[in-house]
Amino acid sequence: MEKFAIAVKAVIINQRNHVLLIKRRQNDVHKPGVWEIPGGRMSSVDANPFDELKREVREEVGLEIDILQPLRIHHFTRDDGQKITMLVFLCKATKDKVVVSEEHTDFVWESPEKAKETIVPEFRREIEAVEKIYGTQSNFHSKKEA
Repeated sequence: MEKFAIAVKAVIINQRNHVLLIKRRQNDVHKPGVWEIPGGRMSSVDANPFDELKREVREEVGLEIDILQPLRIHHFTRDDGQKITMLVFLCKATKDKVVVSEEHTDFVWESPEKAKETIVPEFRREIEAVEKIYGTQSNFHSKKEA
């Protein structure tokens, strides 16, 4: 049987339209040490993707979110052979207080312009979409809390 999973990811913005990036652990099996966005695999194919995204975000960064719109769907095969269909959504944080789970080591709120430089290349298209919607906000500096 083929290994397949559906994943959900969130491009989370705050009230200043900065994007939340989180850093994977250095000992992670898949893409260790890279900056990414919150989310993960759905618990089952029968699960509601919106509920699953909210659960993943709560678990990984301790935030409550409003899901605004879909940004992208992409399908790929991981280095370990697992096939993933990923649904990526634009979300708004209802607060900025981030609590990073054990799966990640750090976080930062970045302007979309800076986030494109920092994030793993697979998610640059999503950040470019945020830029088109909200602008670059390049007048803001990167920092842990916005």
